[in-house]
Amino acid sequence: MVFLLSGLCLTVHAQSVPEDRVDWESPAVVTPGEDFYTTAPSDAIVLFDGVDASEFVSRYSGDPIRWTVADGCMTVSPKGGDIVTKRNFRDFQLHIEWRAPAGEEKEDGFRGNSGVILQGKYEIQVLESCRDDYDPKCQAGSLYNERPPLVNASVPAGEWNAFDIIYTAPTFKEDGTYRSYPYVTVLHNGVLIHNHVLIPGITYKDYQGYSSGDGHGDGPILLQDHQSAVSYRNIWIREL
Repeated sequence: MVFLLSGLCLTVHAQSVPEDRVDWESPAVVTPGEDFYTTAPSDAIVLFDGVDASEFVSRYSGDPIRWTVADGCMTVSPKGGDIVTKRNFRDFQLHIEWRAPAGEEKEDGFRGNSGVILQGKYEIQVLESCRDDYDPKCQAGSLYNERPPLVNASVPAGEWNAFDIIYTAPTFKEDGTYRSYPYVTVLHNGVLIHNHVLIPGITYKDYQGYSSGDGHGDGPILLQDHQSAVSYRNIWIREL
């Protein structure tokens, strides 16, 4: 892409979309600091304060959530279903804390499986990932099925993790294809795991594949029920 500016030639190089099939190595393990808890800033919208879950509704029905709210957190309950925020968002800073259940055993081996889905379409993986035998693109903090985290900053099941996510929404052409892709920066327990990474297309399982003719506007924060009793707390968002 080349632009002429006052007689000068300015060349702009677009960031390339990652290859579909890359043999990623398992990220190096990094031990996070002991205190990565962050309280909401004054200009944040508090989505869940440990008691009031009314900012979320059940994904399909719009009814109050069927997750368990107790002990300062909300926890996926059997057949509770995905939940979404009532409000839609575009560019934002999101803080969310999550905990994989201790002692969970699953036939598929994916313990503490859930996801934080940005605009209801782009998933940051939640998973008990202290072990290194998962597909790197599917472990905790990965851009689901697209890119692993730079490092593995997970804490053991039963302990609290924190994601701090800075997200820039995509823009679209008239035909619904991407004009500019979404970008995300993620800190996991205070450790940088994605640095302004391009999201090449819709990642959430219900919308798998690249977007073509599917341009969208603002969207909700979706928390996934994947048949694991994952808990969430201290959720706040700042619109940018």
